[in-house]
Amino acid sequence: MVFRRRRGEPDETAADDAVVGDEAVGTDDPADAKSADEWSAEVAAAPSRPQGPWDHTDAPDDGLPRVDLGAVHVPLSDGMELRLDVQDEVIVSATLVDGHSMLQMHVFAAPRSSGIWAEVRDEIASSLRESGGDAQEENGPFGTELHARIPAEMAGQGTSLQPARFLGVDGPRWFLRAMVTGPASTDPVQGKRLEESLRGTIVTRGGDAMAPRDLLPLRLPRDAVEQPPQPPDRTKLEIFERGPEITEIQ
Repeated sequence: MVFRRRRGEPDETAADDAVVGDEAVGTDDPADAKSADEWSAEVAAAPSRPQGPWDHTDAPDDGLPRVDLGAVHVPLSDGMELRLDVQDEVIVSATLVDGHSMLQMHVFAAPRSSGIWAEVRDEIASSLRESGGDAQEENGPFGTELHARIPAEMAGQGTSLQPARFLGVDGPRWFLRAMVTGPASTDPVQGKRLEESLRGTIVTRGGDAMAPRDLLPLRLPRDAVEQPPQPPDRTKLEIFERGPEITEIQ
């Protein structure tokens, strides 16, 4: 599915604080019955994300229009597209498209006691090296990130290594992972707009018990569901079936 914001066109989608119904996973910890606000408040008093992405409890009142996807509310710059990636009829990720560059984000449940980005980084790097790629840690605007080269099949050219950046942000009981591809993966200037959208993203974890690394549920923007189809020169939605990835975290 694609949500396109045209240059000069106002974004009619506003963020709200709706909490979607996460699918519960069995747990023996009675404390997991706490509400989302109670869980988040334990960490939000001193957020480790002073410039975003935000938890819904510490998000600034900046008036920035955002697309409401349930577990995440994502801002878009003019001319940027938002694609929703579908697998087995479930929305599993959101991809921001800015020209020839893309930023794909997944949001997962995480333990309340510690972050998982360091562990996930090691897993991604190991997976890439085993498949013929490469990855190394670098400091970036969101902390430690991976600068990688991913094996990709090119039509008529066999396998080549394509550059990518993997970003990770640990929040209160959630983890956001992003992969940047295209020119923005190597050019900080071209990556700035995508980084700003990632920084302005708000995560709503929900209060249901979930196993660490379970995907937080995403949904269609409410306006896209409620409004009739728009003419071609305005917002439109399309379906994209997601292919296999080597960067899955189990």
